[in-house]
Amino acid sequence: MDVAILGGGVAGLATAISLRRLGMTVDVFERRESVHGLGAGIVCWPNASFVLSELGILDELRSLAGTTTAMRRISIDGTELGRLDIRLIDEAMGYPSLPVLRKDLMQVLLRRTEELGVSIHYNANAVGIASDSDGRRVQFSNGLTISPAIVIGADGRMNSIARRYVAKVNRPVFQGFVNWIGIYHSDVALFDHAEIGDYWGLGARFGIVPISAHTAYWAAGIAVLSSEAREVGEDIVRLRQAFDGWPSPIGDIILNTTESNIKRVVLYDHNPMPTWHKDNVLLVGDAAHAALPTSGQGAAQALEDAWCLAHEFATSHGSPDDIMAAFTQRRLAKTTGIIMGGRAFASMLFNKDPAECKARDRDAMQADYATMAIRMATGWSAGLPLGL
Repeated sequence: MDVAILGGGVAGLATAISLRRLGMTVDVFERRESVHGLGAGIVCWPNASFVLSELGILDELRSLAGTTTAMRRISIDGTELGRLDIRLIDEAMGYPSLPVLRKDLMQVLLRRTEELGVSIHYNANAVGIASDSDGRRVQFSNGLTISPAIVIGADGRMNSIARRYVAKVNRPVFQGFVNWIGIYHSDVALFDHAEIGDYWGLGARFGIVPISAHTAYWAAGIAVLSSEAREVGEDIVRLRQAFDGWPSPIGDIILNTTESNIKRVVLYDHNPMPTWHKDNVLLVGDAAHAALPTSGQGAAQALEDAWCLAHEFATSHGSPDDIMAAFTQRRLAKTTGIIMGGRAFASMLFNKDPAECKARDRDAMQADYATMAIRMATGWSAGLPLGL
């Protein structure tokens, strides 16, 4: 069976690896001139690490990743609001949580894809999917036309041709905040490399994820109106002003991160939808279920898609249409919960009402973090053979 995957991000490459391991002929079509590590970094939570292990690349990724044992929540005045023991999550799920730069994750996925003989076609921007008497045709801006047995739409949240084919529209939803993301390198040991720092303010949040004592990736978010989102996001001065006076080392990190290493991201997700396939076209990753970064699960759910889809193909005796429907049914509830959970958390974090933020911080100080860790582990294990 020949499969064409539109998009060479985490979802596209992981799906290519998973299906190629089943003996399928797989081609990846990437619109850019190379596989891109868009974004600063991610935490591969244990559900992601499980899939990476199944793909045969966990050990390689571990050699490039950091280790993390806790996440500290801290208020704008430096008060500790709570501490989540990440080791409880790892122990419950049986796999490690690994913070890693996104570019390193992408290179590991790319090497494995190429080792398996998957063909990757760059500068291949899909512009349309159409029906003919022989099935579906995918058309590209460079004049190429293909008619594979199956088309996997892993072409992202913002301009997915595959989602437009399946759902008729592709309408990302702005969620009221912008992020600046960056990668910081220090000549001196600046970070407790085992602890994530999560700083909460009034309509603002700053997160620091160390990879080592010298390197961390970070994300700074502020609430904005949709009309000003893009203008605000381009303004580095606004970034510095928004987090002026926040607890150390936030000011130093912003000031000393090279501006070329700081990227603006205007945050959109998608409303959940019940149908992920039409004819021979199936959506995965952000094209199917884009969640906000506040979910902490974007890349992990893309990886889960790859594993679950391959599992359906390996164990089902039904038609491709039956397999796509079963895959959607298997993944829909979990990804919907993650989308809505990411929205709810963002709404809480970027609240600009002082009284409500004070109550939020008080609730965080009174939270049962051990129970929270087990609840997270249980939710992230759903649909996977992790014993929870």
